[in-house]
Amino acid sequence: MGNRLTRIYTRTGDDGSTGLATGLRVPKDSARIEVMGDVDELNSLLGVMLAEPVPVQLSELLLEIQHDLFDLGGELAMPGESLMQAVRVAWLETRLDQTNETLPPLKEFILPGGGRAAALCQLARAVCRRAERHLVHLSRDEPVTEVSRQYLNRLSDLLFVMARVLAREVGEGEVFWKGGRMKGEG
Repeated sequence: MGNRLTRIYTRTGDDGSTGLATGLRVPKDSARIEVMGDVDELNSLLGVMLAEPVPVQLSELLLEIQHDLFDLGGELAMPGESLMQAVRVAWLETRLDQTNETLPPLKEFILPGGGRAAALCQLARAVCRRAERHLVHLSRDEPVTEVSRQYLNRLSDLLFVMARVLAREVGEGEVFWKGGRMKGEG
């Protein structure tokens, strides 16, 4: 099972640095740590979603995604390693297609909302997009895998589709944007 953490605090980060899995110490505000924090936040948010009444097929999907995100976090903690595999991107694409085919075509913009689970899913989508942006930023200075970028890109799309499903199945229905509301108001 490996070493167990018997003490949570180490005091080694008191100087504003943190250790990667490779032993390398980096500033806590480095681009790599920023992405790792985004992925951790996203994974935690999916955990909050799993505390909501979510259909079984979606909760199983969310749990699988949590495992993938943990792998992604591990890859980020070990620069130069490739833990994310292209098969996981293909898996996401299949789930995205399957989930989307249950929905009517989208003809309008959707506002975040439609019930608590759907709103949390939209929030997870936004956090996922932030993680993707920060990963792209990191890739300017350090190598990152293309698979990781693809995974986050597909995941944000899947979370959007899942939010639509949740709004319709367990929420209050989709909330459509009504553009141009400011015109003529005064």
